[in-house]
Amino acid sequence: MVDADQTFVIVGGGLAGAKAAETLRTEGFTGRVILICDERDHPYERPPLSKGYLLGKEERDSVFVHEPAWYAQNDIELHLGQTVDAVDRAAKTVRFGEDGTLVHYDKLLIVTGAEPRRLDIPGTDLAGVHHLRRLAHAERLKGVLTSLGRDNGHLVIAGAGWIGLEVAAAAREYGAEVTVIAPKPTPLHGVLGPELGNLFAELHREHGVRFHFGVRLTEIVGQDGMVLAARTDDGEEYPAHGVLAAIGAAPRISLAEGAGLALADRAHGGGIAVDGRLRTSDPDIYAAGDVASFPHPLFGTRLRVDHWANALNGGPAAARAMLGKDVTYDRMPYFFSDQYDLGMEYSGWAPPGSYDEVVIRGDAGKREFIAFWTKEGKVLAGMNVNVWDVTEPIQQLIRSQAQVDSEALADPHVPLDSLVS
Repeated sequence: MVDADQTFVIVGGGLAGAKAAETLRTEGFTGRVILICDERDHPYERPPLSKGYLLGKEERDSVFVHEPAWYAQNDIELHLGQTVDAVDRAAKTVRFGEDGTLVHYDKLLIVTGAEPRRLDIPGTDLAGVHHLRRLAHAERLKGVLTSLGRDNGHLVIAGAGWIGLEVAAAAREYGAEVTVIAPKPTPLHGVLGPELGNLFAELHREHGVRFHFGVRLTEIVGQDGMVLAARTDDGEEYPAHGVLAAIGAAPRISLAEGAGLALADRAHGGGIAVDGRLRTSDPDIYAAGDVASFPHPLFGTRLRVDHWANALNGGPAAARAMLGKDVTYDRMPYFFSDQYDLGMEYSGWAPPGSYDEVVIRGDAGKREFIAFWTKEGKVLAGMNVNVWDVTEPIQQLIRSQAQVDSEALADPHVPLDSLVS
């Protein structure tokens, strides 16, 4: 039984941290819960930042995990706009970066998330260079897209991952001209491979987006602090009134690193190494969400999953583990995206080189299909595009590790449930 006098500290005020605090209370913990967030906004969800909120289809208040009054009502000590710059594992304290205040913990949860990778080229200090990770970024970018759309301005996007493509779609809906520059031969190359990456390239080209693949930005040209153009390593120059750096995100590990916690290697996405209970190399410190690298029993490797569902589920799992409950974190990696009239959901894990076939069920030409990445007849991952209510059977199929006939997998008349042996 957890003592009511204990103090649980959560460092990181995103979705994972907010849901962990909520879970501690719903599971009956009566001790102190301290939630420390380095942003001044209350904990919020990130998907709307590149989707509904960025497009102006969702109100600002809709992004928050809880109503502001919820924290006081549930006796959560919420510290907004505060950073933690050190953990003393021997003394079991965290230190606030602003004034050096020390706070004792009995259990500590690190959910510091990730931060946008920066372009290491001349011109990145110009006012027209943007990133998208925080609510403040989205608010600023929303204004930029509105202005670019009104003035027929040009947005150059470095990177063709999910954030880059979702912002490209939003920018086109505002009426801005969009050029996407990426080093790989297709969008989403590292996630979907060339087979499905081309489909997203065609979708965006139909909406007026220009792509330049196999090149990298080398310089952002400006005058009087404003962006004028973007140059690439093949000698080309593209007009730009704004540049979005969407080249991925890096886990925020400095706090864990300073505390001497074990870290995962880059081959496994970096981040803080945790066990199946989301416990770090220190038995009283846990990590979850974007910053945690956990061993997935199904895929037989460490994964660091930088998506909404991992924060939603990982925070509560870590909270239960902190309470001494029997926890095995083996949630299926899952994410979703909306671009123009295309909606998709992806479940599983199939990085380049891990699969030997992509099986299509449905009509890829009409963008109404399910794609399955398979190896030796076993389904590693599935993506449903404009086909709904199939996530559960897709995940069951992946978990079953059943040998599946490719023709049956491709046949829409064969129920997915029947393929699970």
